[in-house]
Amino acid sequence: MTDGAGLRVGELPDDLSAAEAGMWQAFRNGSVYDLRAGDTVADDPHGGHPWGPERTVRARIVCWLLLNGPPALDGRVASLKLSGVRIVDPLDLAGGTVEPYVEMKGCRFEKEILLPESRFTTLRLVDCAIPRLEAARLHTEGDLHLPRCRFHNGVRLTDAHIGTDLLLNQAVIYRDRRDNSLVGDGMTIGQDLQAEMMESHGELSLRGAKVGVSLSLRGSRLANPYGRRALNAPQLTVERTMYLTPAGVGDPVLTSGRTPARGTRVQRFECEGGIRLDDGRFGDAVDFEQARLTLRDDQEISLRRVQVPELRFLGRRPQRGRVVLNGARVVTLIDQATSWPGAGQLQMGGFQYEYLVPRGPFPLARRLQWVAAATPEYSPEPYERLATVLRNGGEDEEAREVLLAKQRHRRENLPIAAKLWGYVQDWTVAYGYRPGRAAIWMAVLWAVTSFAFAHAAHPPLKSGEHPPWNPSIFALDLLLPLIDLGQAGYWQLRGGWQWLAAAVILLGWVLATTVAAGATRTLRRG
Repeated sequence: MTDGAGLRVGELPDDLSAAEAGMWQAFRNGSVYDLRAGDTVADDPHGGHPWGPERTVRARIVCWLLLNGPPALDGRVASLKLSGVRIVDPLDLAGGTVEPYVEMKGCRFEKEILLPESRFTTLRLVDCAIPRLEAARLHTEGDLHLPRCRFHNGVRLTDAHIGTDLLLNQAVIYRDRRDNSLVGDGMTIGQDLQAEMMESHGELSLRGAKVGVSLSLRGSRLANPYGRRALNAPQLTVERTMYLTPAGVGDPVLTSGRTPARGTRVQRFECEGGIRLDDGRFGDAVDFEQARLTLRDDQEISLRRVQVPELRFLGRRPQRGRVVLNGARVVTLIDQATSWPGAGQLQMGGFQYEYLVPRGPFPLARRLQWVAAATPEYSPEPYERLATVLRNGGEDEEAREVLLAKQRHRRENLPIAAKLWGYVQDWTVAYGYRPGRAAIWMAVLWAVTSFAFAHAAHPPLKSGEHPPWNPSIFALDLLLPLIDLGQAGYWQLRGGWQWLAAAVILLGWVLATTVAAGATRTLRRG
């Protein structure tokens, strides 16, 4: 007898249809139960071609087989393998433990699949039409495969535990009544989450999810015109790499787990709506290679406080919205000049990175525009971080240019008097970052004033107590504050010459102050 079935071994329940009887026998034999007609149009589970009673089974009979089915035939392993079958009524396995292997291909479910709190070894639903999958706290020892399935009212996998891989390649997921496509908050996946070339119409939520190896959205298209975010995944943990990159299109369609070879026709990752990865932890990289990001003005690509060894920001520049990197910590930033948005669309407060690896031309002038775009209101931190990275890479001259740009940006926010003093420092010695200018100014002033004072009347202050007149040393004595060369204190100038001497002293102090400021910065950098 089978447990709870009231049947002798080998007997069929009395009320089974012909299609159900065939499924019953195939289950005991562990063989595929294939009801496909052999016509591509007629067998399309997503099409409008009707499937009659010859291809229809009741969900209750499917549940009977999975939860309390008959024993396998001698030498066989009981399993449910269906192809081209129509299943009516909700498939409700909530709280149940399913031991047989389950694989359904090209099947059509008329009602939702209910799997909350259920347990499976492995569950494979391939190319099936499913109104909705409700599987909160689902537990599988092995894989959960849902490739090429279409879900018309969303998928719920909140707090699910997937023992190995979750596959959603080429799946199409439409929104539920809350405008969510897939909700996987708190989900744990032992190995990979592959959702390549998937279509998501609504918010894809992975808040607090954990992925044991990699998360691949290669070639996927996410769109959420109903809310702010198309991908909402704060506190996401991925032990290896998150791929928002192209997928190869050809035969086979997918290059799962690999970057398409050069020359391969590809489908890029596209996202219409915001992306939120705040507080995420990634073991290897987050890769935006060739990503197409389309935002509204109120949307953003948010990477706040993300920690990742390598950020590959190599997608297409978003024309609207913002890219936010506040508090993010990256070891290596791989980017290109054409990927970053313009002024007011970039925020980098507290963004830390140690190495810059530009892809393609990224001259310093563009890099300074990148920093300026992130600091419409003056902030020294992005400039100082860039200068430190350049200096650590041996680019001392470029580092000085960045710090000079910082001072010029700061000057624009100062009061008039301080701004004028800033212009003087800039014109003379470039805020101390180009100290060679001071020597040129000193030489020019010395030459001009030496020539001028050679024609000046210069009666001595005290007769017989003065050195021989030397206009060149006299001019240098005026230019060098705090240094007495034994000329300036012995001669008396009148009228315009006295004003000239005062101007030379003032210029000498200006040059000395700016040189001292530059020397102080140099010592601090050292």
